[in-house]
Amino acid sequence: MKTEQLPLPCTCLAVSPADSVLDAALRQALESQQFVLFYQPVVDHRRNMTGAEALVRWMHPQRGLLGPCAFIPHAEQSDLIVEIGDWVLKAACRQLVQWQRDPVACTYTVAVNVSARQVRQPGFVAGVVALLAETGANPFLLKLELTESMLVGNVDDIIAKMNALKAHGIGIALDDFGTGYSSLCYLDRLPVTHIKIDRSFVDNMFVTPRAATIVQALIALAHALDLDVVVEGVETAAQWAALIGFGARRFQGFLFAEPVRVGELRQWMA
Repeated sequence: MKTEQLPLPCTCLAVSPADSVLDAALRQALESQQFVLFYQPVVDHRRNMTGAEALVRWMHPQRGLLGPCAFIPHAEQSDLIVEIGDWVLKAACRQLVQWQRDPVACTYTVAVNVSARQVRQPGFVAGVVALLAETGANPFLLKLELTESMLVGNVDDIIAKMNALKAHGIGIALDDFGTGYSSLCYLDRLPVTHIKIDRSFVDNMFVTPRAATIVQALIALAHALDLDVVVEGVETAAQWAALIGFGARRFQGFLFAEPVRVGELRQWMA
């Protein structure tokens, strides 16, 4: 589960004085429903919304709204990330069902980051399938996002689970594509349906010619493999125009919208 860039004033400072204290606080947050989902729109080349990425926040009773870097790195080191991840997935599926009933939003996809610990749970695939049946969410509108760091270890197990999920219609996205040393290797082996080009390449497009060439090549490669592409971190109109020129058709970034609560997203959609 990634810790994305956040606009202010969402706090991203460490909240522990001790691991055990933070563990207890996170468990209390789960029990007291202190976690909330924000959604960052994904738009097409006409700036029409096509879906959103679900991003978790912690509405801390004393510290206010906390971004994921305040608690996700700690949770990743324990089984708490499994419980938090399961909550995020369930909340996102429920939101997906709400959108399915809305004539404006019925085709929107929802992307959810999953952690390595989640995926490595023996019952992960069965749990996701059961959740879809329980909520009534359309599996073809759900995308699970994996980061390359997840692929360290038992890759064959992860590939088998992703194939099983894809067989149910769920999309599989490789997040932060291009930032690791083995992306191309795993792109051949994983049942990937989408890739997300990392914001670091977009940031450098007008700084070094190679960065722009890399972005253009990644987009062309994805299209050649019949994969959907989302370019992350688009912050300026100049970046957007260049990316459209490279053939990109899906975008995410502060140029279009920051992550917002679902009520604010509805206003943005309107």
